[in-house]
Amino acid sequence: MRKKVTKAIFPVAGLGTRFLPATKSVPKEIMTLVDRPLVQYAIDEARAAGIKEFIFVTSRGKGALEDYFDNAPQLEQELRRKGKDELLEILKSTNMESGEIAYMRQHKPLGLGHAVWCARRLIANEPFAVILPDDVIAGDKPCLAQMVEAFEETQSNIVAAMEVPEDQASSYGVLDIKEDMGAIVSTKGMVEKPEFGTAPSNLAVIGRYILTPTVLQKLNKKRTGAGGEIQLTDAIADAREDGEEVYGYRFKGQRFDCGSKAGFLQATVAFALARDELRDDLWAYLNDVVHSEKAAQ
Repeated sequence: MRKKVTKAIFPVAGLGTRFLPATKSVPKEIMTLVDRPLVQYAIDEARAAGIKEFIFVTSRGKGALEDYFDNAPQLEQELRRKGKDELLEILKSTNMESGEIAYMRQHKPLGLGHAVWCARRLIANEPFAVILPDDVIAGDKPCLAQMVEAFEETQSNIVAAMEVPEDQASSYGVLDIKEDMGAIVSTKGMVEKPEFGTAPSNLAVIGRYILTPTVLQKLNKKRTGAGGEIQLTDAIADAREDGEEVYGYRFKGQRFDCGSKAGFLQATVAFALARDELRDDLWAYLNDVVHSEKAAQ
């Protein structure tokens, strides 16, 4: 019987130190990209892919993240009283139904693999998705929905992949390619953050995964890898060595690294320009900035 992906893990325990002092009191995941927090983009993408259960791996100080998904009766009442129905509908769309969402604590920052392992009891023996909210992907069809379609065919581990310059490969997990079939790539293995010049390809893994329960079993070993952390890519590679297929998926869309300030700003501009009500004013401003800089040179 073909299995469906209905559960997703969102590792959100990081401290977001690259965005200090903002993240001193505000979790990075609810920093706003235009007018929606990063995590809302991830949730919307998951819903579009058919995800029904949302598992957040959090840490101390993430209370504001949990509150974001709760009902806000006083705010809803005020919007209703003022007849702001459109805003009320937007607000309601951010609510999560009881039983839809769960929170697990990662008490020590031991790596992405460890964060996923923390949610093992809620996954049990089912395939599951992992979404990193830092990676925001714009596309006509959401990235995870594309991957779910591929999983329905392969019923195997799938990681989102994109081509990166050689000098950036050491910042990623990189695929060792067995056969390149276009959108889908079969692999011989994966290397986490290879040293410069040693990467097996230029196809890097980014923050979307569909994984089998075998990967969770491999994470039970709690084997440390690059950076002294428990790496998810190592567990995926171990599953591959045991005979499970691991595919890379070249998604259609543009990925923004919102874990960096530059990437966050680039995403802000791109998503704002995609909005009809913002495009003209922002475009005019950007043109003014560009022309004034050229004049100054």
